[in-house]
Amino acid sequence: MLFRHGLLFMPDGHFRLGDLRVNGDRIAEVAENLSPLPGEETLELNRGKLTPGLIDIHTHGTHMRDFCEGTPEAFSEMAASYIQNGITTVCPTSMTLPVERLETIFSAYASWMEGNPSGTRMIGINMEGPFISVAKKGAHEGKYVVPADMDTFKRLWKASGGRIRLCDVAPEVEGNLDFIRQAKTFCTISVAHTAGSYEEVMAGFAAGARGATHLFNAMTPFSHRAPGGPGAVFDRAEYAELICDGEHVSPPVLRAAVRLLGPERLVVISDSLMAAGMPEGTRCTLGGEEAVVKNGRAELPDGTIAGSIVNLLEEVRRLINFGIPEETALLGCTRNPARAVRADDLGRLAPGMKADLLILSPDYQAERVYRDGVREK
Repeated sequence: MLFRHGLLFMPDGHFRLGDLRVNGDRIAEVAENLSPLPGEETLELNRGKLTPGLIDIHTHGTHMRDFCEGTPEAFSEMAASYIQNGITTVCPTSMTLPVERLETIFSAYASWMEGNPSGTRMIGINMEGPFISVAKKGAHEGKYVVPADMDTFKRLWKASGGRIRLCDVAPEVEGNLDFIRQAKTFCTISVAHTAGSYEEVMAGFAAGARGATHLFNAMTPFSHRAPGGPGAVFDRAEYAELICDGEHVSPPVLRAAVRLLGPERLVVISDSLMAAGMPEGTRCTLGGEEAVVKNGRAELPDGTIAGSIVNLLEEVRRLINFGIPEETALLGCTRNPARAVRADDLGRLAPGMKADLLILSPDYQAERVYRDGVREK
């Protein structure tokens, strides 16, 4: 298939007028003035915007389904929902639960994946817990938090069929630095839900952690004399997740963080829970805790903000409205998250990459969505 005369979002973070050819599930050519091959389907974009499919490496659920339900029905409905908003790849994200329960969920996910399901590609698990800090547990249940342990991790790794892409760790907990040193060869390690000081979080990066989970949220604060977790992230992290709904981090702080991270290190995440896309007053659960959609956000009974209720494409629209350049926002949803989870054939419009494509309307709605070269919307 040939996409002609589109504004293509290139890997360097700029739009360029050109053509793109797909052969099977891969991008075959990206150039100007490509001629249609005999019998080739052609789509005239008329200078419309064509980007890689969006990638959300931190999402628990959407439209009243949650990854931790651990059922094929939940996984399939999530995949069918994400794709409608141009999100072609996600890392379904677990909560802090008993290890036995996580093992069951991961095993069910592994079996479901064997069927090569349609919809959004659920590329591998973001294991958010149980290796976190009780002091910064957020919506996680503290009674299930445990120190990081390689035997436990390998048990869950086996259950998932080797499909853990991210493991979130509080580096200040005794023994967790040794875990980071060992587990970094299996997957990306992200500092998360941490009460650690600047020095303790820096030690986590020195041990092999590469990124930070939802910067500012569930970590020590950033101040001019005690830079805390965010200070270490700005100094050392290869990337940092940011929830960009404008609720978890205020727009002025988002703008400052994006300037500090730059377009290379920003990873936009939704951290969406099952109430994403649902109306005001919707009640749901997250990791055993009840949350309600109230005033445009999801809150626990004590007022603690829970996961977001928006999708990644909505966050792109909001970032642009907050004053973030659209190119920076798009890099944070395509190339950068692919790098973070070592998905080398995703997130870029270049020959050899997976043909995951999003055609955007002028107001940044998903007009057409392709995964592996096949139209899904």
